[in-house]
Amino acid sequence: MSEVLSKPWHVRFDAGRHHRAKIGFVLLATEQTIEDDVAKLMPAGAAAHFTRAAIPDSITSDNLQSQADMLAQCASLLLPDGSLDVICYACTSGSLVIGEERVFNELNKGAPQAIATSLITGVIRALRKIEAKRIVVGTPYLDEVNTLEKTYLEKAGFEVVDIQGLNLERDSDMVRVTPEFICEFAQSINRPDADTIFISCGALRTLDVVADIEERTGKPVICSNQAMIWDTLRLAGIDDRIGRYGKLLLNH
Repeated sequence: MSEVLSKPWHVRFDAGRHHRAKIGFVLLATEQTIEDDVAKLMPAGAAAHFTRAAIPDSITSDNLQSQADMLAQCASLLLPDGSLDVICYACTSGSLVIGEERVFNELNKGAPQAIATSLITGVIRALRKIEAKRIVVGTPYLDEVNTLEKTYLEKAGFEVVDIQGLNLERDSDMVRVTPEFICEFAQSINRPDADTIFISCGALRTLDVVADIEERTGKPVICSNQAMIWDTLRLAGIDDRIGRYGKLLLNH
């Protein structure tokens, strides 16, 4: 039997399909919206990579807090060659329940070369970028989570003039709330003394109607996935302006 010998090939390499940026997202196991939203907005030459952290179909503060110990392992599963540019814990309520500093530390245990961020971090940066000061907040969450979110946003420097939740516990219900209802909900919580509307939760399909809400209310609107995608792209050095999904992505 003859021996097989490889030729001394001179292999040519380039920067790869994702030469502009590689962005990782740690999702809840129950998540069904974020991947589609990211796919809509990710520019050519940039890539999204996803992994998931276990959680029951019950979005309570205790279940969210339990995710903290999983983040490092989840992060380590994304591009172990170290080429990941940014990594984000993609849960608004989870990141505020756990706290940004703990989230960053855990993500960087698993992906030490990547810039760590979280969904609530992106929201806060987006609100500051548009110079929001007095905000109304709409969520799908239980009141226990809404109370924590109000406190978190106030500590970040915003006046929360009102926060209204839909009192949904299951993520599988949150993903089925219609965009038309979200648009009506956002208009109903709007107040004359608020300068900005924030619709919280990556599971909601708010991205589909964020521009409509802005048009109907005459106010800037921040929603979770819009803010997260904007934040991760900017951290990765991508400054593309994206139309049809609100003033944040178009102007900033």
